[in-house]
Amino acid sequence: MDASMESLIKKAEILIEALPYIQKLYGKTIVIKYGGNAMISDELKNSVMEDITLLKYIGMNPVVVHGGGPDINRALDKFDIKSEFVNGLRVTDTATMEVAQMVLVGKTNKEIVSLLNQKGGKAVGLCGIDGKLIECEQYKTSVNGMETDIGYVGKITNINSNILNVLARDEYIPVVAPIGVGANGQSYNINADTVAGEIAAALKAEKLMLLTDVEGVKMSGDSEDIIPALTIPKVHDLIEKKVIKGGMIPKVLGCVEALERGVGRTHIIDGRIPHCILLEIFTYKGIGTMIMKEKVLYYSNEKLDT
Repeated sequence: MDASMESLIKKAEILIEALPYIQKLYGKTIVIKYGGNAMISDELKNSVMEDITLLKYIGMNPVVVHGGGPDINRALDKFDIKSEFVNGLRVTDTATMEVAQMVLVGKTNKEIVSLLNQKGGKAVGLCGIDGKLIECEQYKTSVNGMETDIGYVGKITNINSNILNVLARDEYIPVVAPIGVGANGQSYNINADTVAGEIAAALKAEKLMLLTDVEGVKMSGDSEDIIPALTIPKVHDLIEKKVIKGGMIPKVLGCVEALERGVGRTHIIDGRIPHCILLEIFTYKGIGTMIMKEKVLYYSNEKLDT
């Protein structure tokens, strides 16, 4: 057997490995939080859009929620508006809110929609104002035990998911910008991870996938090895042992909350790897860390090392 034939057979084996996952996920909703370096590199942008379009064509219902911090920073610099953060959240006064909404809804969202459409998808851009998709109230954070007003930063009170269900279960790919709306019509800026988790819970999505700039949950602080799968009890154990720490804690706890509210599986994956979504969903080992409520197999021979 020559090398070219062996290469073709290996490609066929990859497709066969993906088959049980395609069968399990057919018709299911997958919420993808798109952010980090995957939004900056043209190569990575294209690979993510190809992955999402492929999911739609093989019968899944992807819903995209995006961030846009770097785009907002550049726009604020142009308008000579200072950026300030408290507890990782952008302080959002009236001028900053106007710029954030302009950038997230008018620029970033439409660029993603255009890229998906170029790949053959039928993407529709939305933000939380559309159909009151994301209802919220003002969020106040705590600094040194004192409640602190950080402006038009939103705390989600309700997701009106009907519009997403109508679009996603048809031929469309919804793309959501993380702007919410208050009872008085005021716009609010909301953390994109939070929006993705709330939408996944409201849709009872089978998967919530967070594209990040880290590989996943590591075995230890000194290890480069990634833990491929975790259950909720194991997550709490690793936090207590300080294996999971720093910025990874809110990510895994967000995944835990989504699982407790009905999401099937959650994933923290490295968006810097080309075709990271396909590699995580359709291979035995995946490339990041999958978190489950409990160890439940998709099929009898599924290999899950928890």
